[in-house]
Amino acid sequence: MKVFAVSDLHLPGNQNKPMDVFGGNWTGHLEKIKSDWAEKVSQDDIVLLAGDTSWAMVLDDALSDLRKLAGLPGKKVFIRGNHDYWWSGITALRKSAPDETFFFLQNDCVRFDGLVVCGSRGWTCPGCADFAEGDKKIYEREGERFRLVFQSVEKLRLPGDDLIAMIHYPPFNAKRESSLFTDIFEKNGVSKVVYGHLHANAGAYPMRAQRGGIEYFLTSCDLLDFRLARIY
Repeated sequence: MKVFAVSDLHLPGNQNKPMDVFGGNWTGHLEKIKSDWAEKVSQDDIVLLAGDTSWAMVLDDALSDLRKLAGLPGKKVFIRGNHDYWWSGITALRKSAPDETFFFLQNDCVRFDGLVVCGSRGWTCPGCADFAEGDKKIYEREGERFRLVFQSVEKLRLPGDDLIAMIHYPPFNAKRESSLFTDIFEKNGVSKVVYGHLHANAGAYPMRAQRGGIEYFLTSCDLLDFRLARIY
C-alpha cells in the first residue's frame, strides 16, 4: 500500500472560477492531475487531499467536482480547506459520497491496514505574515479541534499503526517555529503531516521539511506541477 497526496485542486463547482487567471500552468490542471494519478496509484493505495477541493458554495455543486475523481484508483481521504464553503454537515457529506473509496474527515480519523489518517482544517499560525489579533481565537479553537482528532485516534489506533495527520493551513510559520499544531502532533506520535493552502507565495516554505521528528509535506497541486507527492 502506497500513500500519495495532493491538495488545493480548486475545481470550479459550477462557479465562474477559471484557474488559469493565476497563471498559464493552471490550464487543464485537473487533466494533468488525473493523468499522473492514474499512472501512479493502484486500487490498494491511498490519496490524501488536504483541502480547497472545490469552489462550490453548496454540496450539490461540489459533488459534480467530486464525481470527476470517482473513477480514479485508490482510497481518497479529504479534509476541509478555507474555500470549501460547500462542506457543511459531515453526515450529509458522507452519505453523498460518490462511492465507497471516498472518506471525509472532520476532527476525526480513519484506519486502513497498519495506518491511521487523521485531520482537521487548522488555521494561520502566530508569526505568519497574515496573523492578526482576530486570528488568535480561531487559532486556539482549531487547536482544540485537533485535541478531538487525537481522542478519535486513541480509540482506533492499534499497536504498530503508523499515523499521518492532515491539516489545510501550514502548521507553523515560515521559520518553522512551534505551534499548537506541531506540539500536539509531536505529543501524539504523528510520523508525517500533509498540508496545503500555499500557492505561488509559498516563499520560505519547503516542499518537504523535518521538524521534531516529523516529516512535513506541502502538497498544493501547482507547487507539485500538478502531480501527486509520494508520502510512503
